[in-house]
Amino acid sequence: MIVDERFVTYINSLDTENTSFLEELEKTAKEAYVPIIRREMQSLLKLLLAMKRPIRILEVGTAVGFSALLMAEYNPVACEITTIENYEKRIPIAKENFAKAGRDQMITLLEGDAAEVLKTLQEPYDFIFMDAAKGQYIHFFDDVLRLLAEGGILVSDNVLQDGDIIESHYAVTRRNRTIHKRMREYLYELTHNEQLTTAVLPVGDGVTVSVKKEQLEKE
Repeated sequence: MIVDERFVTYINSLDTENTSFLEELEKTAKEAYVPIIRREMQSLLKLLLAMKRPIRILEVGTAVGFSALLMAEYNPVACEITTIENYEKRIPIAKENFAKAGRDQMITLLEGDAAEVLKTLQEPYDFIFMDAAKGQYIHFFDDVLRLLAEGGILVSDNVLQDGDIIESHYAVTRRNRTIHKRMREYLYELTHNEQLTTAVLPVGDGVTVSVKKEQLEKE
């Protein structure tokens, strides 16, 4: 917990519920210990969708499809969502959830390693949501930046690692050191890349919101 739990509890108490389908899906996922985006992250995502109104959305990391369905439900305009998942056991569950929600025509699930799948994509996306294996974010970065349209928004979830990100490399447990190092590299790249304007926010387990700068036409 990177924010005082009492603040989080109070903030979440102000949040209105999602659709009954999403509420039930969230409950089922938690019971099965499937990680889904936290309530405060859901609120931020809804806000960004309302502001950007994206037509083409790319999600890296489907899990059981909760966040893709949230974006489909709360994006105020009709859109196409492409989502990538590598974990074979969750793919059929996500597809079933898309069909049950009546969203299988607007959500396309691409199966496989995101590092490989991303290289096959060409058309620009005006909204990209990163919520996959945290140690892989830095490896996805070049293709994600290529695919992000000018003026597009990149949202990366779980970037502060329950506060471990501020600790020394040697203070982090040995099994987490590689992820710690790679996430620090990713955060540095997001905040120092000349093509992006990025804010790092202590929401949920940490989130970054990046906007790809529009390139001025040369005279």
